[in-house]
Amino acid sequence: MRIGVLTGGGDCPGLNAAIRAIVRKGVEVHGFDFVGIRDGWRGALDGSVLPLDVPAVRGILPRGGTILGSSRTNPLASEDGVSRVRRTLAEHEVDAVIAIGGEDTLGVAAVLADQGIQMVGVPKTIDNDVAGTDYTFGFDTAVNIATEAIDRLHTTAESHTRTLVVEVMGRHAGWIALHSGIAGGANVILIPEQPFDVGQVCGWVEDRFKIRYAPIVVVAEGAVPKAGQMVVKESALDEFGHVRLSGIGEWLAHEISDHTGKEARTTVLGHIQRGGTPSAFDRWLATRFGLRAVDTVKERAFSTMVALRGPDVVRVPLAEAAGDIKTVDPDLYTEFGVFFG
Repeated sequence: MRIGVLTGGGDCPGLNAAIRAIVRKGVEVHGFDFVGIRDGWRGALDGSVLPLDVPAVRGILPRGGTILGSSRTNPLASEDGVSRVRRTLAEHEVDAVIAIGGEDTLGVAAVLADQGIQMVGVPKTIDNDVAGTDYTFGFDTAVNIATEAIDRLHTTAESHTRTLVVEVMGRHAGWIALHSGIAGGANVILIPEQPFDVGQVCGWVEDRFKIRYAPIVVVAEGAVPKAGQMVVKESALDEFGHVRLSGIGEWLAHEISDHTGKEARTTVLGHIQRGGTPSAFDRWLATRFGLRAVDTVKERAFSTMVALRGPDVVRVPLAEAAGDIKTVDPDLYTEFGVFFG
């Protein structure tokens, strides 16, 4: 049996660990052949593949990014996209595809599975917002990076008695902001699920200045003020119709300066959060997902996605990952309110 492996969407730490686990077990235990599909669904459209064997995955466990490349290409946006994917798979004698990605990549996989292509999904995203799984790999590394940045920013904020606004990733879900903000001792945490009141934020900031403490505000890129819109620097859309976000941190710092009369600066962590070496947990989780995914192909349990539920890696329908994203529960956010201000 020949299996195609692709990584789609934004890169994240742990992708190479998953690829390695899939190939190692697939070749050494099940006797499968593999090809790597380059640059996510773009390679499936354009017929761009590369050989993928055990020597190709040696030494990649600790490496960030993906040796297969990635893109945000949506084959369903092309009129002949499904037929082009079928042609690529047929030309390279690919019997099944393991698609590693977030809700967009897995959403495409779910549609292609409905079209009769044999698909298995592996969830990844630093945002941790894929439905059906407790955690995705890449998230732990992103939280660790953001937490370290917040730790470092505390000292410079205190030295200059200024507010520092830290913008982290999180388009529709505030998992990174909440986890890193709590771990880093932030005084305000703003997430997309809870529209914020600028006046209240400024009040919390001023409360910290009253006790001669420089506040740290952590804001997810998709957070919005009440009765407002997302603050973006550009309105361009990707192929899945998502606005390229950025700008809420800078806007908020300006508002805080105007309201409090004290200096506020912004740090946008951006792609730093998803680059570099994966954490031990992300290597471990990605490896478990990869092993389970290739077993799923062996057992012909197609149209499913591997997922973490408690301590176990299980299978769930691919359609579950393509549904609503997993967001922060309001009660969980409220639980940490005692630390705000």
